[in-house]
Amino acid sequence: MKQLQKFLILSILILVSISVSAKKLHILVVTGGHDFDRKSFFEMFDSLQEISYNELKHPEANIQLGTIDPKTFDAVVFYDMPKSISETEKESYFKLLKLGKGLVFLHHSLCSYQQWDEYKDIVGGKYHEEKNSPATSTYQHDVNFTVKIASPKNPVTRGIKDFEILDEVYGNTEVLPGVTPLLTANHPQSNKIIGWTHKIENSRIVYIQPGHDKNGYFNPNYQKLVKQAITYVAVK
Repeated sequence: MKQLQKFLILSILILVSISVSAKKLHILVVTGGHDFDRKSFFEMFDSLQEISYNELKHPEANIQLGTIDPKTFDAVVFYDMPKSISETEKESYFKLLKLGKGLVFLHHSLCSYQQWDEYKDIVGGKYHEEKNSPATSTYQHDVNFTVKIASPKNPVTRGIKDFEILDEVYGNTEVLPGVTPLLTANHPQSNKIIGWTHKIENSRIVYIQPGHDKNGYFNPNYQKLVKQAITYVAVK
């Protein structure tokens, strides 16, 4: 009888363990302010079997971020590029940071909120749109280049080797000195550091510069980067 009880207890523990390990991370994906290939972009997220998502679109997205129950999602991915933000909407960001919600910023999200100085501190860098200035950032579509792994032991890049990609590059972007570089590029039209991580308030942050279109979305190394970035920032 004791042996049967032990077997049943062990079986229950195994089932609980499997159930916990099989639990998907649930994320919010924020879009709007910049055109993109919606079909291909969300096909990429559909392929990430360990992750489920809901999309939040601007102009409502920022208010929704502050009102959705934070217990219902594990992290937020930003693939947006809005121009302006209200003081009330800014509070949604500050709430996420205080709660320690992980944030992943992809590609053109680096260009958002040009007039909001604190946004640069949150992301860890900035694409400068101002014209006729030494600080003006640049972009170039359809560039073949090598993504080099700068921090191979980091959970975001673990198991990924240097890889080739066809994507858009940004040049002369600002990267804050306190971030940890994850990805670099040596292309003359690209910034040297093209991916990084840092922490602000209680939140882990990751920025990944590639990801303009399906050439990036369907690159298996890029998909792995996005998946591991989400997993990394979602861990408490």
